[in-house]
Amino acid sequence: MLDPIQRLALECRRIFLRNHEVPVQIGAHDFEKTQAQRVIFNVELFVPYALSTPQADQLSEVVDYDFVRELIAARIGQGHVELQETLCDDLAAQMLAHPRVQAVRLSSCKPDVYPDCEAVGVEVFRMKEWTP
Repeated sequence: MLDPIQRLALECRRIFLRNHEVPVQIGAHDFEKTQAQRVIFNVELFVPYALSTPQADQLSEVVDYDFVRELIAARIGQGHVELQETLCDDLAAQMLAHPRVQAVRLSSCKPDVYPDCEAVGVEVFRMKEWTP
């Protein structure tokens, strides 16, 4: 019997959005609350082949990438967020609520916070209960 991670690897298509850069009102420090910061999102959605293998070559048969971009834009549009953890948790929960999505890996990073590193960020992985 496969464990849940093995099932994801063998039974799911991985849909991804890489290095999606958007300005976000984010940060817990006073200096971060005066203007938007660049945030880079990387998202992977794991969708079972049974729910993502097109038969008629139609967009409605798969999870559309626009779904991810629209969720990110809508969440950012709600206003200032103190923590990347909060933002990632909120987005992952919304993505996982999609009926075809079995699991989500999502990261955000702020590339302009410290001059001595490429970026600071957070990554989360969430998965639905998978029953045989």
